[in-house]
Amino acid sequence: MKKLSVSLSGHRTSISLESEFITALHDIARQQNKSIASLIEHIDDNRTPDTNLSSAIRVWILNQYKK
Repeated sequence: MKKLSVSLSGHRTSISLESEFITALHDIARQQNKSIASLIEHIDDNRTPDTNLSSAIRVWILNQYKK
């Protein structure tokens, strides 16, 4: 597990993810010409209230690779 620190809605937060998911997040951000923070903010804004952010990121990445 690795920690990824980002700023969401003006406050800093740390997200714990496996290094493979962090690498995938970097790759997707580069492909979409977006920052990692903007991708995570999008995921955060669209996740259901009962889903934690790390899980939502993993599912979002999986769905990106399924496209």
